[in-house]
Amino acid sequence: MQHPDRMPCLLFADKDGNITEFPELEMVGMSNGKFFRPNLEDIIALPEGSELFALPSRLPVGWDRTDNEPALLAEDPYTPGGIIQAVAAFIAPAHTSIYNSSFQTEKKAPVLPLFAYTAVGWHDNQFWVTAFRSDDDVRQDSDQYSQEKVRQKTETKLSKFPDNRLIQHLGKCCLTYGCPAARNYFLERWEAPLPTSPSCNARCIGCISLQESGCCPSTQDRIKFVPEVKEIAEIAIHHLKTADNPIVSFGQGCEGEPLLQAETLKNSILEIRKHTLRGTINLNSNSSLPDKVEQLADAGLNSIRVSLNSAQEKYYKAYYRPINYSFADVMRSIDVMKEKGRFVSLNYFVFPGFTDSENEFAALCKLIENHQPDFIQLRNFNMDPEIYLNTLNLPENTVCYGVRNWLGQLKAKFPALKFGYFNPQVNPDPSER
Repeated sequence: MQHPDRMPCLLFADKDGNITEFPELEMVGMSNGKFFRPNLEDIIALPEGSELFALPSRLPVGWDRTDNEPALLAEDPYTPGGIIQAVAAFIAPAHTSIYNSSFQTEKKAPVLPLFAYTAVGWHDNQFWVTAFRSDDDVRQDSDQYSQEKVRQKTETKLSKFPDNRLIQHLGKCCLTYGCPAARNYFLERWEAPLPTSPSCNARCIGCISLQESGCCPSTQDRIKFVPEVKEIAEIAIHHLKTADNPIVSFGQGCEGEPLLQAETLKNSILEIRKHTLRGTINLNSNSSLPDKVEQLADAGLNSIRVSLNSAQEKYYKAYYRPINYSFADVMRSIDVMKEKGRFVSLNYFVFPGFTDSENEFAALCKLIENHQPDFIQLRNFNMDPEIYLNTLNLPENTVCYGVRNWLGQLKAKFPALKFGYFNPQVNPDPSER
């Protein structure tokens, strides 16, 4: 992994979003609202496929080498009176953030859209970010496809299946929202999405498919119908039979909670397995209904990815705002899958300054010891950092290890536990068994 030979400098954007470096200050990161000077080992070149954002009504904060402390850049150093904005990176999939972008928010600043905001700087004619690659899998890397090929194959399949509403829905996900999972479905490889549920039994503060009026906008439209079993099977059977390392996954960003459609999921799994035993059938879920999870496991569900922002019930409830289910139900779903000999991943949202905090680490260790998940997916938390911190209301004396150190301690304590970013293939081709 390439690291810079010196600390990158601060970046800022003008009112039009044009980005400029400011060599007089170094880049700095933010964790739990506090500013930290990263180590060079915390910094990598901006991964291909990442995006840069200007953060409106947020002034950039850098590191003053002379005073050895954070420093606010309050005005444009090159254009007197010009408006300036902090800059952040939305890093490419398979990478996990170490520090958030550093800024000071002005009054009446708009809520940031639902993305993750990683600290970014400039050195040696390139951008650098505080992050590490958390999965070697290239399934969502930007150099693995051409947009023209994606467009052609998507339009071809949409024309071939005009009456399959789910395929038509995935076409919009692919061509309008650039969904990586939908893109790989149309390219007939790796993991394909199977959204099914227009409803949900949680009211997540950072839901990416449905937001309350007046809040930050959702990043994509939620599916408006429950697909029929034949529509689901038409996608899944062909994909599992033909794709490399095939996975099909219920539970996507463009839907609510798939367990609310458990009967449709169960019948779909049964229909799929009549035609092929190849590949992994996975469920991405809030795992709120353990009895439904058990039914799906009995039908042939291979793996489940359990979404968690925290291993502590009070912080879990503050973010998910569950409707008619409890944190204990989520844990019971993990136990049910393990009792059935199935694979369990935690979709564990990483937020610097909370995920790596002393109390959260202890709670996660207890969860791992008590429930024995197989895998942890290190996903960046997509939300305005200040809104999330206000939601959590952490104690001022919160002690944090740092994300890299936190991960190292987890690996040392649980050597059998696996880590990554994507859903792993856990059910190989029967002919290879």
